[in-house]
Amino acid sequence: MKFSESWLRSWVSPSISTQALVDQLTMAGLEVDAVEPVAGDFNGVVVGEIIAVAQHPDADKLRVCQVAGGADELTQVVCGAPNARVGIKIPFATVGASLPPGPDGKPFKIKRAKLRGVESFGMLCGQTELQAGEDDSGLWELPLNLVVGAELREALNLNDNIIEVDLTPNRSDCLSIRGLARETGVLNRTQVSEVTIEPVAATSDKRVDVNLGAGDACPRYVGRVISGVDLSRPSPQWLQERLRRSDVRSIDAVVDVTNYLLLELGQPMHAFDLGKLSGDVSVRLSNTGEKLTILGGQEVELNDSTLLITDKSGPIAMAGIMGGEPTSVTAETQDIFLESAFFNPLAIAGKARNYGLHTDSSHRFERGVDPDLCLLAMERATELLLQIVGGDAGPVVCAERAADLPAQRQVRLERSRIQSGLGFAMPDEEVLDILARLGLVLVDSDPQGWAFSVPSYRFDISIDADLLEELARIYGYNNLPTTDMRIPAVIGLQTETVLDGDRFDRQLIARGYQEAITYSFIDPKMHRLFSGEQPAVELLNPISADLSVMRTSLIPGLATALMHNVNRQQQRVRIFEKGLRFVPNGSETTQTQGIAGLIYGPREATSWTASKGDVDFYDIKGDLEALLELTARDISFQAGIRDYLHPGQTAEVVASGVVIGVVGALHPQLLRELGVSKAVFVFELDLAESLITEVPKFVPLSKFPEVSRDLAVVVGRQLEVSALQSAMAAVAGENLKNLKVFDVYSGEGIDPQRKSVAFNLTFQHPSRTLNEEEINASIAAVVQRLEEEFDASLR
Repeated sequence: MKFSESWLRSWVSPSISTQALVDQLTMAGLEVDAVEPVAGDFNGVVVGEIIAVAQHPDADKLRVCQVAGGADELTQVVCGAPNARVGIKIPFATVGASLPPGPDGKPFKIKRAKLRGVESFGMLCGQTELQAGEDDSGLWELPLNLVVGAELREALNLNDNIIEVDLTPNRSDCLSIRGLARETGVLNRTQVSEVTIEPVAATSDKRVDVNLGAGDACPRYVGRVISGVDLSRPSPQWLQERLRRSDVRSIDAVVDVTNYLLLELGQPMHAFDLGKLSGDVSVRLSNTGEKLTILGGQEVELNDSTLLITDKSGPIAMAGIMGGEPTSVTAETQDIFLESAFFNPLAIAGKARNYGLHTDSSHRFERGVDPDLCLLAMERATELLLQIVGGDAGPVVCAERAADLPAQRQVRLERSRIQSGLGFAMPDEEVLDILARLGLVLVDSDPQGWAFSVPSYRFDISIDADLLEELARIYGYNNLPTTDMRIPAVIGLQTETVLDGDRFDRQLIARGYQEAITYSFIDPKMHRLFSGEQPAVELLNPISADLSVMRTSLIPGLATALMHNVNRQQQRVRIFEKGLRFVPNGSETTQTQGIAGLIYGPREATSWTASKGDVDFYDIKGDLEALLELTARDISFQAGIRDYLHPGQTAEVVASGVVIGVVGALHPQLLRELGVSKAVFVFELDLAESLITEVPKFVPLSKFPEVSRDLAVVVGRQLEVSALQSAMAAVAGENLKNLKVFDVYSGEGIDPQRKSVAFNLTFQHPSRTLNEEEINASIAAVVQRLEEEFDASLR
């Protein structure tokens, strides 16, 4: 909500600066988003009046004006504004004046000039040139009652600021100048000068009766006919200016007054053209299929739960949201029917959004408007309208169902709750003073506490915790005593057998991955793609149909994130996620922590030094090995099968004989379903099993030389190399220090059904040098074992 500081200070004006006022409101929970001056930084601009106008002799679009208001009786100014004419009052920047800075950031100085051969002694200004509005169509036409020659800033009170507050939904009572003034008065112990509102006597017997067909949604509806209005009369300048400074555009006197009341008192109002109404007015819920053309010409089809204002012809307004176009007030309107109502917030909440609308009225009604404000606002609006557009006021018609109006609330506050809730004992007189200034009325008191009656405009106060909040706000959060928090802390036993999970995060980030966080619930289609017929936990009340089952794996979420990135032209993706997986287990659900990763696209980021080519299976396997090396456990990989992974590029991750995860390439058919053109490689580990570590043990370093031998054998093409390594390690003896594969070959010179695998074997004894016979015996045992078990032959 935007408002001008001067308007607020006309209600309550504490002796504090603008910045102090802003800080005060923010600390009281009414956060101030912005403060900006009403007009730009200028001086030397006075109220001028055009006395005479003549056409420029050498320019069709320029006029030579004689202007009153300067140092001389008349001053000659050359002007190109289309609305320059005799009799209007305008801003007159005299020679020596300084206007707001332009694009270069420097102030614009007014000097004596010659335009197309005619001398000009000053400048006539528009709103944009003074940064006092957005109208750049011509000169800013000022009210005719301003004194010629007066300083413009003083005449229009431009030494003012526009303050924008961002109110939380519970503080609907402050969505008006009256509410903000009330709050400012409480904070500063200053009297609030409310506007005097007297009942306006009826001078006409015209009336429109009201029927409450949905009393629980609208328990009070106030209406009044004002006949014989003259809408050719514009709103007074002071009213238009207050609206403008609140970011509301002036339209006509009737609309301006209703908008003004919304800002001043917080009561949304609407005016109908009485001549366009058919009979009495009813408030009821809509019927399916009914339609209404709202202001702006948009036709909406109403659902069966929208609160309407209707006449005999059908809907004429969406209650609390927007009026209808057919009954709107126009320049030809002579009689109006003015409405002011209380709508139950639950009846309005969310309804505007259902139709893609959001209005100032719905914003207030769905948060709560004071039910006692209707009659007061009607009298205030009547008074202003009669002053501006004239006419005769009819009797006030008030239809209400008292049983459905909000009940008077009482809240009890125990003295002990202040100590426990705020951390200190506030003196009784301070408690009573603060709550009294907030409008709460003391109805009962005893040694244990008090009972207060809550004012009708405070929808947010219903329990004693709300009163504690009010005490803290007004007393001042900065003034609350602070104490050191003392919580007994028991330091848990630290174990070296389980790795800190953050180590995995840091390792993956160091290798170029970024952490992703996805929903724990996924699309059933994605679940079937990755898990087939495996059951999943279904949500009873899902956010949407495509987020209706709990994930049994982290990979579908990463795949969804990949598609999101690929669809936005991201060519290289490396992401990982840690989180829970939810697997049905009979009538129960097993929740396990997992960690998963995904890589896609070029192996290295684009650079003139980067190698070409996309990632493959060995890239993600290398990342996984680097991750699991942190645990110092014996890690191996064995061929595996998963329906969603490529049959020839899938491996199970084995640690100390236990399968702890899987790594591989997504199945080509799955990639087609996802709409991804390149290979995608993933891994997923059981986090609890993966974090188990081997406690490091020191082994003395041998001072004796290593002996290295290479061995190449030809074996069946489908044989797993890990099986060969296990067999070789079993018979090579205790002096085998390292065994690794350094070459795999198949092709010319090798049986098509077989392959050649070359190993490097390193031997070392801790306390002596190994001799040739010992090495040869180990190699012979290895060759014999391979021949017997795998039908291997030396190459």
